[in-house]
Amino acid sequence: MSKRIAILGAGIMGSCLALFLARRGCVVTVFDEAAAPLMGASRWNEGKIHLGYLYAADPSLETARRVLPGGLAFAPLMRELIDGELEHITADDDLYLVHRNSVASPDAIRAYFENVSTLVREAPGAGAYLADASRASVRALSAGEFAAIADPREIVAAYAAPERSIATAPLADKLAGALATEPRIRLRLKTRIEPSDLVEDADGWRVRGERFDYVVNALWHGRIAIDAALGIAPPPGWSHRYRVSAFIRTARPVKTPSAVVAIGPFGDVKNYNDRDFYVSWYPAGLIAESETLAAPAPPRFETADKKRIAAQIENGLGVTYPAARAIFANAESIAVEGGYVFAQGKGSLADPSATLHQRSQFGVRRRGRYISIDTGKYSTAPLMARQLAAEIS
Repeated sequence: MSKRIAILGAGIMGSCLALFLARRGCVVTVFDEAAAPLMGASRWNEGKIHLGYLYAADPSLETARRVLPGGLAFAPLMRELIDGELEHITADDDLYLVHRNSVASPDAIRAYFENVSTLVREAPGAGAYLADASRASVRALSAGEFAAIADPREIVAAYAAPERSIATAPLADKLAGALATEPRIRLRLKTRIEPSDLVEDADGWRVRGERFDYVVNALWHGRIAIDAALGIAPPPGWSHRYRVSAFIRTARPVKTPSAVVAIGPFGDVKNYNDRDFYVSWYPAGLIAESETLAAPAPPRFETADKKRIAAQIENGLGVTYPAARAIFANAESIAVEGGYVFAQGKGSLADPSATLHQRSQFGVRRRGRYISIDTGKYSTAPLMARQLAAEIS
């Protein structure tokens, strides 16, 4: 008899897990309060497929070691899940622009980058990354090179690192399509699950009266509140954030390089194909945050609010990275969207001691056949989903 699995949350983790389980013969029901799968942060984010370079404020390399396997496995696993090729991938190395107020010095960042490059080169599967990372290295830009794109009064060093990003909205559509065509998956959308909806019995769990062998809580919004109600106290030091960014389509090609202003509460640009862009500025995009069990209430955005935030993103990033202004100047459409982000870490990104700079504490917690999974990063979801599906099935 096929195992029956309930999954809470149709984000990237819940969707990948549902597909892997169904293809192993399980019967899967996915619950989500949205009207369609992958409508939150899994659709509206930068799509950085992490190799670990972003976390220079964690010189222990624990975060880099934790995210690296998922980043290297992302492309082959995602091709398997959508049964097709990946599209809208950034073509060139990310530029890391070191801000004068960075929480790590240029010398410390460069040493960290060299250590991460060694980890990447030595890792199994480095050649299967979105670009061949088997010879990963980081190049320092000359002062003239980065002065041509960034403000040298704000940026004190710049490096090119071999990371790539993928446009998340088109990929979300492909994953949603795969869910819809899998006969062993049933979607229960517009359905918010409360702790009282989950009842454990001798055979497993009941969700709203329906019996399942396992329940997997793959939510970001509301996961730890359900865990706590079921007796799984979350480790101390978490935070919820609701973040938005600008997703821009330009009327003509724009050659602005993909870049990250590092390391701290700054912003970045992802250029997927010279016409589709992700643009963020952290102070403008952080709409709500909390360190309570319950996530902050979802904000309501009117058109005027989105226009104001887009202008703040343009102005904030434009001061540091003037090359980004060409994206806004040639915009055909601007969507300001986002979603909830959960992190096992807290504090201000401007504080070098904030635990939010260390993102190695994510994974699986259990109570019998109830499993709670902290996705960690977008890029780590497919590998974690495959590993958990193998265990359950």
